Amino acid sequence: MKYLRHILTNKYLLAGIAFAIWMLFFDRNNIPVQTQRFQELNKLEKSEQLLSGQIEETKKELELLKNNPATLEKYAREKYLMKKENEDLYIVKIDSSLVK
Repeated sequence: MKYLRHILTNKYLLAGIAFAIWMLFFDRNNIPVQTQRFQELNKLEKSEQLLSGQIEETKKELELLKNNPATLEKYAREKYLMKKENEDLYIVKIDSSLVK
């Protein structure tokens, strides 16, 4: 019993425990905030990888458009719905819920 009372009245131990509790739960950089920041960092890194892939694809597409006139014509027809003077243009939209 004396030993337990001696431990509970030790001011260094109490100060250490109070400090640990303060740092873990009440500080500006506590554990819940750190886990939230870690999750956000992971999400941003995934987004960065996705955007890097899209940039690479766009660079390749731009290079094709600069070097190949047939690709340029195809791109203009598909993206901007351009057509020649004597052509008719039909746009067919497919309902995505019907496609399996």
